Amino acid sequence: MTFQELKSFLDEKVVLYNNTDFIESDPVQIPHLFSQKEDIEIAGFLSATIAWGNRKMIIKNSHQMMELMGNSPYDFVMTHKETDLERLETFVHRTFNGQDFIGFIKGLQHIYKNHGGLETVFSTNLGEDNLQKNIHEFKKLFFEIPHLDRTQKHISDPLRGSAAKRINMYLRWMVRQDNKGVDLGIWKSISPALLSCPLDVHSGNVARKLGLLTRKQNDGKALAELDLKLRELDPTDPVKYDFALFGLGVFEGF
Repeated sequence: MTFQELKSFLDEKVVLYNNTDFIESDPVQIPHLFSQKEDIEIAGFLSATIAWGNRKMIIKNSHQMMELMGNSPYDFVMTHKETDLERLETFVHRTFNGQDFIGFIKGLQHIYKNHGGLETVFSTNLGEDNLQKNIHEFKKLFFEIPHLDRTQKHISDPLRGSAAKRINMYLRWMVRQDNKGVDLGIWKSISPALLSCPLDVHSGNVARKLGLLTRKQNDGKALAELDLKLRELDPTDPVKYDFALFGLGVFEGF
């Protein structure tokens, strides 16, 4: 395939998958339940955090998280009492347990009370290429307060070699503004040009078959390689191709 043929092929797949039909089988449906900015941010952040494994289980457990917070995530984060946190103790999704959930609620309260909220933290000191350093800085701020060591593993650090799939997916949800009804695009302070593809086993395998990726591991170096290729295809909105790569892998077995 020539560069232009590859671009045309992927652009067609973006159109095929980047529409509201995509939502019913994807955890992006969780932030779509809300209309207040802070509710959307927190619902998205928590559901993206547990977005690994079986997709039906991710969605089911994300709904459970919202229910445990009375379906008012921002209000719960900001006004909960210690006794309110007790009902979170029974939550479990794979290795993310109730104690991790409680730690995340406290971390989020710290971000909103002391650092201006999620958008402010991620949009501070933006670089020219991507948001990987911003993710690193966010993780440092999130865990400034007392926390269990085990909880730290649930936020990846790109500067330590991770592809940070889930948090890059979260940033796609918050930042992309294409009016297709999937990504929410509520953060206006960050350019979609800075986003990185949520690299996972599906998108990685498809990218390799298409010649967009040579590195075998789905790690930070692979993400940097894929970023460059996707920016060649569309420098202003590179991660729209996540829909194509993921769709080809999951829905078409490419």
